[in-house]
Amino acid sequence: MAVIKVRKTGEVIQGHEHVSNFLQKQGVLYEHWDIHKLPEHLKNKFVLNDQEKEEILAAFKEEIEDLAARRGYKTWDVVALSDATPNLEELLKKFEQVHIHTEDEVRAIVAGHGIFIIKGDEQTGYFNVELEAGDVISVPEGNPHFFTLMEDRQVVAVRLFIDPSGWVAHPYEEKEEVVK
Repeated sequence: MAVIKVRKTGEVIQGHEHVSNFLQKQGVLYEHWDIHKLPEHLKNKFVLNDQEKEEILAAFKEEIEDLAARRGYKTWDVVALSDATPNLEELLKKFEQVHIHTEDEVRAIVAGHGIFIIKGDEQTGYFNVELEAGDVISVPEGNPHFFTLMEDRQVVAVRLFIDPSGWVAHPYEEKEEVVK
């Protein structure tokens, strides 16, 4: 289950209902998928071949198609990041820059962990959303944010897109300091 940490105040928000309510007020979609649908041999596996990625997409076909129908997504894939990922440090440097997209950034975590750092309303400022397997998040189009890995440095996620070209980030010049 996701945990939120508000950077300005140090407030920690836990529990599905509290997390969902907070994120909804910030315009962020949050859902939870039944992670037990993931085949056993793919749990805690962070280096995947194309066939294994297709198995993940097949396991969550119903959820993916439902989300796509509700929100207009046209294409999806699976991304896996771990210390075994070639150029992981370069990828993280790119992901860890505050940026925006011209469409929602959607991730359904199926293994491991990740953190989205999202700019909230003026009163809230930036907040962390620590995600684990089963958590689904959609950062709204044009909303400044960035992503990084947690201490275990491994994640597998389903990504959904409207634009078939996939993940395209646009730099965002932050006027306020992003408190770490």
